Amino acid sequence: MSGFKEPGFTDRQKAAMQARQNILNKFRAQPGPDDPEVKRRQAEREAIAAARAKAKEAKEAAKAEQKRREAEAAAAEAARIAREKEEEAARQAALEAEQKARRDARYAARKSKGKKK
Repeated sequence: MSGFKEPGFTDRQKAAMQARQNILNKFRAQPGPDDPEVKRRQAEREAIAAARAKAKEAKEAAKAEQKRREAEAAAAEAARIAREKEEEAARQAALEAEQKARRDARYAARKSKGKKK
């Protein structure tokens, strides 16, 4: 059984030349930019990009619509809260006026009772 033989300079040079030739052949085997298959793939990529852009625009429009709805709902809620506060203040004022009227009536009744005697 023979041992491992170190490749000589010519062997290494031949292997490097073969590797360069393989790379060149691989490059030449690729289709050019005017090949129908390359054009078809490019058209597919452009169609996909256009579909993505359209979907993104639709998504952004939906987000804007949702924000608008939320803003309207928040404004309506704020208006409702303000209206309820006003109604509560009016009820409170009416209650205080009624309580004052009762208090004044009791005071007047006490006063008139005292004067009759």
